[in-house]
Amino acid sequence: MRSAPSAEQDLLQQINADKLPKHIAIIMDGNGRWAKQRHLPRVFGHRAGISSVREVVRACGQLGVKVLTLYAFSAENWSRPGAEVAALMRLLEDYLQRELPDLQKNHVQLRAIGRWDALPSGARRQLERVIEATSKNRGLILTLALNYGGRQEIVDACNRALKSGARQVNEESLSRCLNTHGLPDPDLLIRTSGEMRISNFLLWQLAYTEIYVTDTPWPEFRRPHLYRALLDFQRRERRFGGL
Repeated sequence: MRSAPSAEQDLLQQINADKLPKHIAIIMDGNGRWAKQRHLPRVFGHRAGISSVREVVRACGQLGVKVLTLYAFSAENWSRPGAEVAALMRLLEDYLQRELPDLQKNHVQLRAIGRWDALPSGARRQLERVIEATSKNRGLILTLALNYGGRQEIVDACNRALKSGARQVNEESLSRCLNTHGLPDPDLLIRTSGEMRISNFLLWQLAYTEIYVTDTPWPEFRRPHLYRALLDFQRRERRFGGL
């Protein structure tokens, strides 16, 4: 006798593979609050969030999502206590080193956006190594936003356009100067931990993105939460400003 499908399998079976978002962006929020509720240092929340990253990357690759962009470290995050910033950089370096075999196994190509050349040397070198090692992979494109700010990206794009000799720009020419050039704009933005804001993330690219907010903090975000976000997305009618 065949056993009944689990709740996770039931959610997965409801997803229409023909209506998946090509590009999912995620604001991974709630690590610090999750740790505080457990009377733990904030870094424990960031460390716990790595398991969520691993699971979501695998799930998106298996589903056939083309691009996943994670808001890993904003330009404003440098204002956090020095010990927390240092811990985040160590976690990034450790994640990249540990996850490379899994990224290769699942044909994931790693990219980065933002002024990531300003990261500490250890994290920067590890990031460069993994980007190079996965550059020929043709599965999911995993983009990490590091030392990233949406306003900063638009200013940088304008400066690139001016430096190239442009006397004026339009949407198409400016888009070519963005960090995300060559990638589709996000179809779905997921924000965890219940906050109703986009926090200077992909300001240009989110113009017509569907936004899904869950109260679940990032360290607890797993496949069922992703599947619910996808089902919500598939129930929406996208009009892009039309009727």
